[in-house]
Amino acid sequence: MLAGLKLTEKQAIVQALQEKMAKAQVVISTDYKGLNVESMSALRRKLRDAGCEYFVAKNTLLVRASENTDAALLQDRFKGPTAVAMNYDDPVAPAKVLTEFAKENNKLEIKAGVMGGKVLSLEDIKALADLPSREVLLAQLLSALNGVPTSFVRVLNGTLSNFMNVLQAVKDQKEAA
Repeated sequence: MLAGLKLTEKQAIVQALQEKMAKAQVVISTDYKGLNVESMSALRRKLRDAGCEYFVAKNTLLVRASENTDAALLQDRFKGPTAVAMNYDDPVAPAKVLTEFAKENNKLEIKAGVMGGKVLSLEDIKALADLPSREVLLAQLLSALNGVPTSFVRVLNGTLSNFMNVLQAVKDQKEAA
């Protein structure tokens, strides 16, 4: 398909992919050999629903597009049928979708990924997939931060109540005398 493209068209594809790779928080490389059209469509749909993009391109174009980005660390893995999944907001989302899909369909092979300038192995990607989603982590953080002021107010209230009890006892003692 790409063999018939003109040089300017290939350059446009490389430029678009490079821009996407540069702003992606995570890039995960996969081997999709053996997946039929129905399975590939289902995978793309799941990734799209999770806010991810999934690209199939010639390895030479992926190598060129990855230059000057963190994804350049994956260049040696751009061999055979390669597709890359990217996400710009939530690095956990593509890892979750790809690992779940790979469990259901053993023909999808997760090669490696890159996040924050570090290469992620298959085990790292699986560990990333086990993390809660961004929304859950933010909710947990908010809950923890909300608990601190509440506890502080309770401590202050307890101290004030104890002080009031002492004053009441002193008053009662003086009235009895």
